[in-house]
Amino acid sequence: MNPDLDRLQPYPFERLAELKAGARPPAGLAHIALSIGEPKHPTPALVLEALGAHRGEAAVYPTTRGLPALRAVIADWLTERYRLPRGSIDPAHQVLPVNGTREALFAFAQAVVDRGRDPLVLMPNPFYQIYEGAALLAGAEPRYLPCTAENGFLPDVDAVDDATWRRCQLLYLCSPGNPTGAVLDIPVLQRVIALADEHDFVIAADECYAELYFDESAPPPGLLQAAAAMGRSDYRRCVVFHSLSKRSNAPGLRSGFVAGDAEVIGAFLRYRTYHGCAMPPHHQHASIAAWGDEDHVRANRAQYRAKLDAVLEILAPVLAVDRPRAGFYLWPETPIADTDFARALFAAEHVTVLPGRFLSREVGGLDPGAGRVRMALVPPLESCTEAARRIRRFVESL
Repeated sequence: MNPDLDRLQPYPFERLAELKAGARPPAGLAHIALSIGEPKHPTPALVLEALGAHRGEAAVYPTTRGLPALRAVIADWLTERYRLPRGSIDPAHQVLPVNGTREALFAFAQAVVDRGRDPLVLMPNPFYQIYEGAALLAGAEPRYLPCTAENGFLPDVDAVDDATWRRCQLLYLCSPGNPTGAVLDIPVLQRVIALADEHDFVIAADECYAELYFDESAPPPGLLQAAAAMGRSDYRRCVVFHSLSKRSNAPGLRSGFVAGDAEVIGAFLRYRTYHGCAMPPHHQHASIAAWGDEDHVRANRAQYRAKLDAVLEILAPVLAVDRPRAGFYLWPETPIADTDFARALFAAEHVTVLPGRFLSREVGGLDPGAGRVRMALVPPLESCTEAARRIRRFVESL
């Protein structure tokens, strides 16, 4: 067996199941899960129609590179969404369809990390645990950048010493952040690009929550946008990851893409050709329909905006909770230990939330997830408001 498998930590939901074991919530209360970020809004009809119309293509082997029409619509979407220079994204060499960002974020480290050079992979803390697992199985050491309220829940890249940057081969970013909802603005992204130039590492920007924002006039900026604003239309050392799971409520489609530096994308394509993970053709056609339509995305944002407003109105008087800039998570402080809060809340009110420490690592005596919980506002509005009322009742009982 690969000995690095023994370095993997239990996944957050394994730990959550153990935490809840033996708890007996009231039988009369229906369970409400705010723990898993699985969208529950309906998948758009246009996506399902395209999927059905092309189901006969399931009899055809797909290419790893994907359909030219899919790569073209993705390039057009990126150009429009991030105001990139026309023609700066080459669909043939700078775009690659993937089976969702989870699979791609993991595989990416396996392709770009040189395990023979004592590599570091840097990531925000708290974080999506795929980053850590990808680093470990690529033979690298994970290094965690604390994201606390004091630094706006963003990694402080200027606090990282030169020795760390010299060993860094890959930096994972997540903006909008999971679980914090924090957004990296253009100047910070440009500072990261400058550091990548100076120390020769690759930036993997997980932007899968980028379309879930609340101010229609101010969408979150992206890494490629920051590079273009510097005159960097080759997007050197920059790779972004996007998904239809959150944007289009299609988590089961397993559809996303990576885009950016042509040299890095070319190497990743070579890896994926051997990996054998091409997207099924009918999923590609459904993805073409999704990336080509914005009406359903605006409607999706409106639903999350309504849930956020309603839940915050209920919880703000009893919990220290900030309005996120984007995403569908709340990241409140808890009046007792986060693990105690999650277990007792489940036992008393049949509501499941995820303890913050299950999404973070303690480094130097600091655990930026401790004392917080993640709440995913993915159920219907009525369920979210009912969950909020139960949480408030629980907090007031403490």
